[in-house]
Amino acid sequence: MDEASVSCDIDLSNRPYLYYDVTVDGKVGSFDTELAEEFFRALVFNTRICAHIVMQRGRNRHHIVEAAFKAFAVALRRAVTPNERIAVPSTKGVL
Repeated sequence: MDEASVSCDIDLSNRPYLYYDVTVDGKVGSFDTELAEEFFRALVFNTRICAHIVMQRGRNRHHIVEAAFKAFAVALRRAVTPNERIAVPSTKGVL
């Protein structure tokens, strides 16, 4: 990831939405970087996840795209890992 930083917030809400603010144009090898957004859009709409993926900084296309995928993976792992400190993970449908 080197100089690139991308943040990702995920809500496993069953309400699909993607906010994608990653500015990177061109190719990484033969991979068109525009396809990263299309991948995330298809993923969140088919899994019904709400995700916000935001580039903080970066210059190298490869590093930026890599950081986006890693940020998403870390956020997803955190979202699906049970937290024993929280008795009720959501108030939706309770209040």
